[in-house]
Amino acid sequence: MCRTNGFAALRLNCHEHIFSFSHQHIDIMVRHAFVMQLHPGQEAEYRRRHDALWPELELLLKETGIREYSIFLEESTGRLFGVLNMEDPTALDKLPEHPVMQRWWAYMADIMDTNADHSPVSTTLKEVFYLK
Repeated sequence: MCRTNGFAALRLNCHEHIFSFSHQHIDIMVRHAFVMQLHPGQEAEYRRRHDALWPELELLLKETGIREYSIFLEESTGRLFGVLNMEDPTALDKLPEHPVMQRWWAYMADIMDTNADHSPVSTTLKEVFYLK
């Protein structure tokens, strides 16, 4: 199991590569899945904050090459499961340095488990099955 601090330490061996063909060029996407932990009773607040995602954060994530990003909640435990598709996982290494990302992490730190830098405590998941 790979461990990460937010997006800082992604490892290629933890990702599934997705290839798609369109208009005579190849898009190579990497799928990344991870879990985080929400504090008890913070489910509605977590959803509220993400429903009002800052436009500058959405732009930053898209400019970093993230094409799809979903977060699911296991209601009985508060465990969050995230999955994203991205073009270049090495581009994520710069996200922790970006002021918008740092502000978002600080904003979310009161409702979820975080590291000292306010990045979410995150465990990368190993893919064991994929049906296409």
